[in-house]
Amino acid sequence: MATTSVHPVDEVLPVPKLAALGLQHVLVMYAGAVAVPLIVGRALNLTPDQVAFLISADLFCCGLITLIQSFGATQWFGIKLPVMMGVTFAAVAPMVAIAQANPGLDGARLIFGSVIGAGVISVIIAPAVSRMLRYFPPVVTGTIILIIGITLMRVGINWIFGNPFGPTAPTVVKPEHAQWLSSAAAAASAPGAAIAPMPADLSLAPKLPNPKYANLQGVGVALFVLIIILMITRLAKGFIANIAVLLGIIAGAIVAVAMGLMNFDKVDKAQWFDLVLPFHFGVPLFDPVMIITMTLVMIVVMIESTGMFLALGEMTGKNVDQPALARGLRTDGLGTLIGGIFNTFPYTSFSQNVGLVAVTGVKSRFVCVAAGVILLVLGLLPKMAALVESLPTVVLGGAGLVMFGMVAATGIRILGNVDFKTNRYNAMIVAVSIGVGMIPLVAPNFKQWMPHNLHPLIESGILLTSIAAVALNLFYNGAKGDGHDAVEAAKLADAH
Repeated sequence: MATTSVHPVDEVLPVPKLAALGLQHVLVMYAGAVAVPLIVGRALNLTPDQVAFLISADLFCCGLITLIQSFGATQWFGIKLPVMMGVTFAAVAPMVAIAQANPGLDGARLIFGSVIGAGVISVIIAPAVSRMLRYFPPVVTGTIILIIGITLMRVGINWIFGNPFGPTAPTVVKPEHAQWLSSAAAAASAPGAAIAPMPADLSLAPKLPNPKYANLQGVGVALFVLIIILMITRLAKGFIANIAVLLGIIAGAIVAVAMGLMNFDKVDKAQWFDLVLPFHFGVPLFDPVMIITMTLVMIVVMIESTGMFLALGEMTGKNVDQPALARGLRTDGLGTLIGGIFNTFPYTSFSQNVGLVAVTGVKSRFVCVAAGVILLVLGLLPKMAALVESLPTVVLGGAGLVMFGMVAATGIRILGNVDFKTNRYNAMIVAVSIGVGMIPLVAPNFKQWMPHNLHPLIESGILLTSIAAVALNLFYNGAKGDGHDAVEAAKLADAH
């Protein structure tokens, strides 16, 4: 009987097994995939319907780009390995900065324009980036991933307690003070008034503690979600442990419904099926500085993807050569371009799914093809997106501490394998780079006297850390090394 020599990566499993294993990949990545549209959509102050659309668009693009990456499309795109594609957390900080400076649809159009521009540039520079590994040894990538986690942690904490500004700010203006100021303004504007009109930008300082901030009921729900996740990871094994965050969110949603904090009105109103159309929010706006900012993010993301692809090649026994790397990185860029067109964000390979390949031992790329089809279908079901959007932020906050904390922990894990004992410069690189990255978090107004065009470039701690770490590593260590260190670092990055 003749034997076939099909590589395990190219093996087509039976349809029921493909469906089950594909769903497993979707469940592992789902919580991380929907987090970014929730963060950015709410930072833009979009309506619940618009945020739900962002979630649908994100799931749809996750599926489409996963298909391109794992199945392949022409000789230029797709590394043809079991890779799941999702929105990168690395781009959240600059996108939230754009959103806060330009809330509403204009901010959304600016974000999508910068994503499209970065996607086009990324496709062009992908082959060159695949040769830049020596500039990104573990001391650099570990530091960058650590600051990404630290930056995102602020989002998770604000989900629990409330945002520093807006309806959930810690303090609000006393109603009697607001009433007095309104009366004074009316008196000053009356004909023949003895006092000057009120200045247009005059406002009262908030002094009254806001009952909506750090509400103990909401904090209790977030704590419950956190405890459930911790218990599952401690007591469960295998697949159940891998979806602990998703199960924690589901448990928190059940408690929130029981407490009257969550209802399904938006889900009832949402359609069962709807197409995700390009340019839903209007024609994108293109800002050169914001495009450069997003491109720098994509370079970091693609360097990380390079290490991930090489590590996956070792896990599956599939040779990943330079042309294959270029195809994979081009797909990161193409996915980002598609994301901007379809109203979503930059894309990269999800490392928790790479970890799942190692855990399960299933190497077939067609499992990820099946997962891509499932994600496509989920993206066409608005009721699913409305359900996610209906989750109270306190539920997401408990899970956010874990998700974003694990990103920081991944950076620490990579740095744990860096030589600090015989190379004293590495400690200096990490120390100064993290310090520089903390500036926008601790002193967000540090840039107020600098040229306004520079603001989008320097208000992201992630980008400042990236630039500082690369520059300091070149200064102290030079451009030594090859791809081996990046492979080892990628193997450690199983929760990002």
